[in-house]
Parts: sequence; structure tokens; C-alpha cells
Amino acid sequence: MKKGLFRNFFGLLGRRPSSPKGPVDAATLGGLAEALLTVRGEASGVAMAREILDDYALLSTAGRHAFLRILAERFGSEPDRLGKAIAEYQASPGPRTATALHAAAEPRRQELIRRLNLAPGGTLELVRMREDLLAAMATRTHPDLEAADADFAHLFGSWFNRGFLVLKRIDWSTPAEVLERVIRYEAVHAIASWEGLRRRLEPGDRRCFAFFHPRLADEPLIFVEVALTRAIPAAVAPLLSEKEPVEPRKATTAVFYSISSCLPGLKGVSFGNFLVKQVVEELRRELPSLKTFVTLSPLPGFGPWLAREREAAASGGASTLALPRREALRLLDHPSWPSHTQALRLLRPALESAAAQYLLEARTPGGKPLDPVARFHLGNGARLEQLNWMGDPSAKGLKEGLGFMVNYLYDPSRIERNHELFANRGKVVAAAAVSDLLRPVPRPRR
Repeated sequence: MKKGLFRNFFGLLGRRPSSPKGPVDAATLGGLAEALLTVRGEASGVAMAREILDDYALLSTAGRHAFLRILAERFGSEPDRLGKAIAEYQASPGPRTATALHAAAEPRRQELIRRLNLAPGGTLELVRMREDLLAAMATRTHPDLEAADADFAHLFGSWFNRGFLVLKRIDWSTPAEVLERVIRYEAVHAIASWEGLRRRLEPGDRRCFAFFHPRLADEPLIFVEVALTRAIPAAVAPLLSEKEPVEPRKATTAVFYSISSCLPGLKGVSFGNFLVKQVVEELRRELPSLKTFVTLSPLPGFGPWLAREREAAASGGASTLALPRREALRLLDHPSWPSHTQALRLLRPALESAAAQYLLEARTPGGKPLDPVARFHLGNGARLEQLNWMGDPSAKGLKEGLGFMVNYLYDPSRIERNHELFANRGKVVAAAAVSDLLRPVPRPRR
């Protein structure tokens, strides 16, 4: 970089490159971001982008939020340029003026993010920056950040397009830094130790696949853990325990028992639908004996939903729970119900019926299934195959899903049809064994 150019930039910002690095603040960083948009030389731009990202990393949480507000407030579209482009398009509609209007409407943030991405390691640091942005938005004290988030999401949707992703198998010989990330990012069934990870990767009846991006070589974006079995499992504990492995060539069923997204800053960028379908094809090529592809999934929203429905019924509000079902569910008010055989026997029909109602009928305001895991798999073309009573009786499983686990079936011959029914008509394709659980529940006999 030319010394004069650097001197001008630092003089503008009240800093000198030869002086010891002073305290970093959001306003100074905002000025440097403005300067980056004026740089024409590639080397100069890369150096300045690196400077901005380094300085951002030194900011406190409050400082980062302040810088993100600067991005939202000062780096939108230029009003004068946009107004002129609108007028020119209205006066002479056509491809040339439409292109000019599109360019004028683009927020300056997008070009700033592109230039920051040129810095070595910039892609991952921008993903981390969006993680900070989402955290700030979650506090609901920064509603003005939504426009900035839309720009990050727009660019990430292109940068992390499926065409750039690489599917890799993770096994016990994978480099340690990647294995450490698998332990850290596992979001469904926590991995407590290296020995626990070994049990999920080393046996012959286990597989783990992940998507990677060329710019994030050692950072898995999303990974899925697979167990090879001879039948559809109804409980997770046997899959996680150490046992005699199944000979892979004799396995008939591939069970996707954990899918974990790794980088919160990529929220909203869809990888999972491609991952599951591609892993199905990889396994079919490797092991032709596999005929059934299912998940063993949690039911994370069922417990909170049922609590809300019961509370509404108790207070005289609107509840979709039928009266006989509500009466049986009173047993849930006893903290020790999971350990009482009689309570479990009486609760099971009511809870199975309520769980089927939750999956088949409960909807978001947008008309999608309320359960996030169900939305994911049904949107991918899976069929709601089986509800498993006490499939996960752990503390977490009881709190989130009242012990239930769910099998979603991926039938390669029907995935596209199921996806179209769900996407176009909102239809939940379910096996009769699940649909039949919606039948009326008899009053419990004590």
C-alpha cells in the first residue's frame, strides 16, 4: 500500500499507522468502513479490510452492537442516486435504466461486506459478525438492524450456494481440529468426551457426513450422524450406547439420529435438505443392502405447546385439547409421573393422541407445522412415519418432548412427491399409524 494513501486514511480518522494501537471504538471503525468503499487498489482494499476485521474483534459486545447500528443507519442506499435512477426509469423504462435502478437501490452495506470478504479469513469473520447481529436483534432493543441482517442473508445465500459446498465423511482419522468442532457443535445429543465421539465414529456401523465450504476449510457447516441397523429404532439410548456393531453389509436401515448446524451466523441459509438427500444417495451407492432411510428425531416443541394448551383450558380460554384428553393429562401435574408405571399406562394414550395432534394440526401463523424439526424433515420430502413413546426419557427429552421421539421416513421414490404436497398444499404426509392416533381418547380408568 502506498504510504501517502495510508497516511491520508489514518489522518482522516485521527490515527497514525506508526503509533501504538489505541483504543478501538465503533465510530472510528465506521469511518474506516467509509474509507474502504473509496479504495480502488486491490492490495490497499485487502489491507484495509483486514484492519477493520481486526479492530472489530477488539470491540466489546456493546461496541460491536454500536458498529452494527452504524452499518444499519449509514450504509443503506444513497437517496439522491436512487431518486435519480427511479426518475430515469420512469421516463424511459428498459433494460439499461432497470439495471441502473437495481444498482442504485443496492445498499452500500452489500459492497462493504463484499470488500471485507476479500481479507484473508474474512468469510468466517463475517459469519461471526452476523452472529453478533442476530444476538443484538434477539434482545429486541435494536429493531433498526433488520435491514443490515437482510443484506448479510442475501449475500450468504449466494456465497454458500449448494454448488460451492463439498460433502465429506468425518471419521476417527479426520484431523483433530475438525473432530473438536463436532464435539462442540453437536446440538441434539451432547458428546461428553473423546471416548463418546469415538463410539459415534469408529465402529463399522456408524457414519458421519458434513458439508464444508472452500473458504472455511476446517469448519463444518452442518453434519449428520448415521447408525446402520436392521430395523427402525424406537429409542435413542441403544444407538448411543456401546454395543456389538452391526456388520454394514447386513444392515437394512440407515438412521439419521442427529443433525447439527454449526455456525449460528448462517441462520436461514438452507443446507440440511441437500445434506440428507445427498447422504441417502452416498449410502445407497456404498451399501446396496440399505432399503430404509429414517430419522430418529426429537419433538422439541411438544412439551411447551401442550403446557400452553392445558393452561388455556384451565383458565377458560381457547384450547384445542378434547375434554377426555385434558382429564387424563392431569397426571402430568405430578412431578414424579415418569417413574410411575401406573401413571405411564394411563398417560400414554392421551399423550400419543396429543402428540399426533401437535404434529398434524398445530400450525404457525404462516400455516406451517409448529414443530421446527417436523418442518425441516417434511419440507425435505420425508413422511411422518412413527411416534415413539418414551424414546428419550432423559431430562431434556422429557422437558422438550415429554419423552417422545419421531421417525421420519425418506423414501427415495417419493421424496419429491411428498415435498411438493407439503410445499404447495401444506399437506403433512403421515403413515396411518400416526394419523390413527387422532382418534378420541377414552376417559382413563383408575
